[in-house]
Amino acid sequence: MLFNSFEFLLFLPVTFLLYWFVFKSLRWQNLFLVAASYLFYGCWDYHFLFLIAFTTLFSYASGLLIARYEGNCNMQKAISALNIVLNLTILGFFKYFNFFSENLQVLLHSIGIKTDWVTLEILLPMGISFYTFQALSYSIDVYRKKLEPCRDIVSFFAYISFFPQLVAGPIERATNLLPQFYRSRTFCYAEAVDGCRQMLWGFFKKMVVADNCAIVVNYVWEHHTQTSGLTLLLAGLLFSFQIYSDFSGYSDIAIGTARLFGIRLMRNFNFPYFSRDIAEFWRRWHISLTTWFRDYIYIPLGGSRCCRWKVMRNTLVIFLVSGFWHGANWTFIVWGAYHAILFLPLMLLGINRKYTDEVAKGRLLPSVKEVVQMLSTFLLTMIGWIIFRSESITQAWDILSRICSPSILYFSHAYGKKTLLYIFCMLAIEWLQRDKQHALQIDNLPLCNHRIVRYTIYYLITVSIFLFAEVQGTFIYFQF
Repeated sequence: MLFNSFEFLLFLPVTFLLYWFVFKSLRWQNLFLVAASYLFYGCWDYHFLFLIAFTTLFSYASGLLIARYEGNCNMQKAISALNIVLNLTILGFFKYFNFFSENLQVLLHSIGIKTDWVTLEILLPMGISFYTFQALSYSIDVYRKKLEPCRDIVSFFAYISFFPQLVAGPIERATNLLPQFYRSRTFCYAEAVDGCRQMLWGFFKKMVVADNCAIVVNYVWEHHTQTSGLTLLLAGLLFSFQIYSDFSGYSDIAIGTARLFGIRLMRNFNFPYFSRDIAEFWRRWHISLTTWFRDYIYIPLGGSRCCRWKVMRNTLVIFLVSGFWHGANWTFIVWGAYHAILFLPLMLLGINRKYTDEVAKGRLLPSVKEVVQMLSTFLLTMIGWIIFRSESITQAWDILSRICSPSILYFSHAYGKKTLLYIFCMLAIEWLQRDKQHALQIDNLPLCNHRIVRYTIYYLITVSIFLFAEVQGTFIYFQF
């Protein structure tokens, strides 16, 4: 089931009303959330529900077994390792089998060994990377004794399958989300209203900005060999905003929906295109994933508290893993390596945490220096997004070469004029709200003290969605 579908518009209010007015006890609310979440996921493909159930049951059992063997470190380590290996094996089979199979075949052919290698038509289960990482965080945190093992199987099922963030995050930590299913929840009107505002902004970003960008981007990419450099540059710019608006839009809808049910999810985006360097960009982009890699890979490898070459190694590993997590294609790995190259100099110079507050704090407009920093950082990320969007390294190289060719001086076609206007409106609102959790957190603004002003804003955004939305199907990150 998609957020931007008629089915969800029916599903959400019915689920909300039953949750608060029929299933009033904690256990019944959790049971209902599990049922609703499995229905939500099953509307896409019910055949893969067994995978979520298996991941949930095995991870739940691993936590109990780790607790059972308290004091036996070797046994606890073996149980935790088994859970990690099993979950990653399932993820690897569905996501990477053909990638390794095809590349091994190419390698063998290059040394003269002819093979008819096995490839499978495997349908990637939606959201498998997200709920697998969520399950892994639980097992690892129990092993590290950061979290008591869960003995309430219903709460654990709700933690893994909670429908707002089931298929595209945020990737929650068990230490944050799981305890919320242990505690009684009461309806909070203010939280629900703010959740609805955040959802509204998410729908605007997805349906007005991202989906309109997608029309131009898809067409230009399909015809890139007949397209001028300037048009390709425009397509690269539009894709940069497409992937941001699409994914952060999903996160806003997910976080806002969760708040309707009394659940707080972690923030996943913090206006990343207002970053002044690549390090700041990565603190603001897909926060739940980058912090997951930091906590469960980077720090266990030694983090930055080791010799310089190991710091470089650890950083490179994180970015390569991040690229590979996104999919079985060399473009993702090159994209990760590209960002590692941009990030490493900042880390080695000790300035990777130079910018930790919002840009132009306390001022309406940024300084010239800040504008240059933001534009240069955006340009670097846009180059990365061109690699990310391409179907092959060859295609990425061809597009970047055309952008750097003399054809950069003219358009082959004039695309995306109205879409640039939507992007400008989005950026203007987010700039004014850059110190807030989301762009429509306006109840404390002086101009919005009056209800009529706030509702006028909501009305205008809603009307713009109905007038200018282009429904382009699923969200980009469903493929990951």
